[in-house]
Amino acid sequence: MKRILPCLAALGLVMFTPPAFAQSAVDPIADLIQDALEDSARAAPDVVPDWVLKATLYHGGAPGVGGRDSLGCPTVAMRTAATDRTLVPRRSILFIKETVGMPMPDGGLHDGYWYASDVGGAIKGNRIDLFTGSGRGSMAPMMKLNLRTVSVVKAGTFEGCPRADRQIAAR
Repeated sequence: MKRILPCLAALGLVMFTPPAFAQSAVDPIADLIQDALEDSARAAPDVVPDWVLKATLYHGGAPGVGGRDSLGCPTVAMRTAATDRTLVPRRSILFIKETVGMPMPDGGLHDGYWYASDVGGAIKGNRIDLFTGSGRGSMAPMMKLNLRTVSVVKAGTFEGCPRADRQIAAR
């Protein structure tokens, strides 16, 4: 009973707080959460992922990594993805919402679209390897995704070689 009375008193204060005070209260944590939810909804509203994959990063200059993908095309920084082709078909355009807003090599922000144009010996099953660019330093902006799971949606397909000089248009 001793614990219930203070709780009831606090509840009474909350319920009868004047509206002017309630509107002037600042809650930075709630604002941050609300902003994140709104950003997520704008990036991919009502999208159910086709795959949930464990992401790893790779860069040009790493041992065994050449400048071409499995299609024979040049790898494209922050666009080329290596997948298990028995799970994710090559030539798929993928949307990875966790990469939206990440810095691009040209100074812009990532739109979340990637090309499934590469494969790798270690990429088996529910894995995706994201190409970050040339040298180990190119991985820095994306390190928060390394070894994390990401939501992947098939947004379309592409023909020919992936291009780095324009945004990806899903078909």
